[in-house]
Amino acid sequence: MADTEVDEQSDDGAAGAARANRQHARDERRAARLAKQIGAFARRHGGAAEGQLAHLGQAGTRIVLVAQDGDWGDLVAPSHDVALKAVEKSGITVHESFDGEFAANVRTGPYEWTRMAGIQLGGPANPTSP
Repeated sequence: MADTEVDEQSDDGAAGAARANRQHARDERRAARLAKQIGAFARRHGGAAEGQLAHLGQAGTRIVLVAQDGDWGDLVAPSHDVALKAVEKSGITVHESFDGEFAANVRTGPYEWTRMAGIQLGGPANPTSP
C-alpha cells in the first residue's frame, strides 16, 4: 500500500514537471515571436525602438513601443515574464514609466488627435447610451 502512494506521488510529480516544461517551452516560443515583432517594428521605423511594460492584470502585459522616428505601437504578452524575455531578446531599452523624454518621443498623427478629441475635431462621436 505504501509503495502505491509513492508511485502515485512520483507520477504526479513527473506529470507536473512535464507540464511545467511544456509551459516553459511555450513561453520561450511566445517571447521569441514577440521579440521578432519588436525587431521588425524597429527596423520599419528607423532601426531602433524603446519600450515600456504595463501590467494589464489577467490579460497579461502590454509592451508599448516607441520607434526612433516617433511612431508607436504595442503588443500584448500573456505574462510579465514573457514580456520581459521578449524585450531582453529584442535588445530594446525599457523604461520604468511612460513619461518625460520617453513620452516626448511619441509622434501622434491626425487619427490619434481625432480619436482623443472625438467629435470636437471631427472625429467619430461617442456612442450613445442605450
